[in-house]
Amino acid sequence: MSTAVFPGSFDPVTTGHVDLICRASRMFDRLVVGVLVNSAKDPLFSQEERVAMLQEIVKDQDNITVCSFEGLLVDFVRQQKADAIIRGLRSSGDFEYELPLAQANYKMNQNADTVFLATAPEYSYISSSAVRELLRYQADISEYVPETVLHYMKEQGMVSR
Repeated sequence: MSTAVFPGSFDPVTTGHVDLICRASRMFDRLVVGVLVNSAKDPLFSQEERVAMLQEIVKDQDNITVCSFEGLLVDFVRQQKADAIIRGLRSSGDFEYELPLAQANYKMNQNADTVFLATAPEYSYISSSAVRELLRYQADISEYVPETVLHYMKEQGMVSR
């Protein structure tokens, strides 16, 4: 059975993330969405909130699991017995950033290759950091995040629309 890990901070989950998750889930028997816990960052949402939102978003897809992890991605990939790491690319700049990481990960774990998925054009300009910036100025983010995330943000008083 083929297994892939799609890692990220998902802070917040965007429509681009969801598109990549759905596409990757069709390529592998099992997809593990790994929510990275980075103690050096001050996230918009807690680890538990990000995991819960992703679980709600993928609840109808039997081959997707969501969990959090700390530490090296290659260690998490090993724990999950994964064959591949999924990374989304929005631009050539993403590729320049991701390629050395993919090569380092392969050097540390040759049992898992990195698979790059080109972001669908309609999501190429969406990023979690852009969504956080729009939130700062109370702009409408409804096109950039899934309904589950928007609903949660409304409940938390982060957005009024």
